[in-house]
Amino acid sequence: MRIAIGFLLISIFSFSTFAQKELTLPEAVKIALQRNPTLQKTENNIRTFEANKKAAIGGFLPSVNAGGGFNWTRSEDEGGIINIGGVVFNTPPQKNESRTYSANVSTQWTLFDGLSNFATLSQSKNDLDAAKYSLKRLKQDIVFQTISLYYDVINKEQLLKFREDDVKWNKRNLETIQERNKLGAVTLADVYAQQVKVGNAELEVIRAKNNLETAKSTLLSYLGLDVLEPYTFSDSLTSQEREILGQNLSKDFTNISYLVEEALKDRYDYESIKLGLESASDAITIARAGFFPRLTNSFSYNLRSNRFENILDSRTYSVNLNLSISLFSGFSTQSRVEAAIVNAENKKVELEDLERQIKRNLQKTFLDLQAAEKALDVSRRNVKAAEENRKIEQEKYNLGAGTLLNVLIANSDYTNALTNYINSQFEYIKLSEQLKYDLGTLDYQQYEQN
Repeated sequence: MRIAIGFLLISIFSFSTFAQKELTLPEAVKIALQRNPTLQKTENNIRTFEANKKAAIGGFLPSVNAGGGFNWTRSEDEGGIINIGGVVFNTPPQKNESRTYSANVSTQWTLFDGLSNFATLSQSKNDLDAAKYSLKRLKQDIVFQTISLYYDVINKEQLLKFREDDVKWNKRNLETIQERNKLGAVTLADVYAQQVKVGNAELEVIRAKNNLETAKSTLLSYLGLDVLEPYTFSDSLTSQEREILGQNLSKDFTNISYLVEEALKDRYDYESIKLGLESASDAITIARAGFFPRLTNSFSYNLRSNRFENILDSRTYSVNLNLSISLFSGFSTQSRVEAAIVNAENKKVELEDLERQIKRNLQKTFLDLQAAEKALDVSRRNVKAAEENRKIEQEKYNLGAGTLLNVLIANSDYTNALTNYINSQFEYIKLSEQLKYDLGTLDYQQYEQN
């Protein structure tokens, strides 16, 4: 029976381990780019802008219509008596039947409409290009958000491992204190104090696990995956990430003005709003076209006959040239022009606001990166110092030259130092990615190609 239960437990454990799926950062970004609903809708909307551009090109071409018809008429008269001036006539029954066949082709061409067709074509091109730039920026948003959430998971995993190691260290220390207490080398108070320390360390493990599960759920939910499915994540830094930690990025970007200039060239959202401003200017031209005359040309070719085989015998040609101008439209044209001007002014304000935002974000990210570099270096040194101090205090306590309080303080300092170091690592990596995002150079295509 025990063998069967043991086999069952091993099978369950093996199955649960096998069922877990490893999710790497490139895979997570790729899934986000495939499943993000906002991205899917934006990609679908591109087709609308492409159709609008094609329709704008069609505005320069004549419209062509063709039609045909058939008409059949039959009348029947049974006849009768007709009295005309006292004279009576007998009318015989009559039957009349007629058929008419017709066909026509007509065209209409706008020769001049106040340059509205040119402005409409320019507007459709700008709208299409702006939509494509917005799509690219949205992809960068998704990549950066996924990277941030993924690193948050890895950060929480690293902290959980450290907390578990801290529990092991405290348990070993408790065993040592208990043995020394049996020998009368330390007091019972030291045993109780270390037991409390073990309990606190185990509580921190529980908190770390909860934080990790929350981070995982947030990431999986953003990716559109089932948060209840078991996923494993790469819990160690890659060679590329370690290379980032070894770089001093703030020295490579010392000129904020230069960074802003480069960002204004590379930022897709900035280019999108610039095109939106041009599109708004085109809208003003379209609205003002209502003040100008409209010149159109039309041509028609008609066929008509009572017999289908003779339909080409009767032909009619018609050519028309029409000039029209609106003398009064109830101020609707003025209203459209004013609305277009206001929209263009708002686009200009939006562009200026984004430029200020880019400068502000770049400055903040740069300053945060400088602080993160310093924090990374200091926390790395603090870990080494705290670890060495903990060893010294532990040895002094084992030799009876120190107190348990000093050991606990040294371990607490080491715990804080290592926690800060782990957090500093991932903060620095995320800020390096954020700098690329703020500059507009974050590469999303590498994830689409995999």
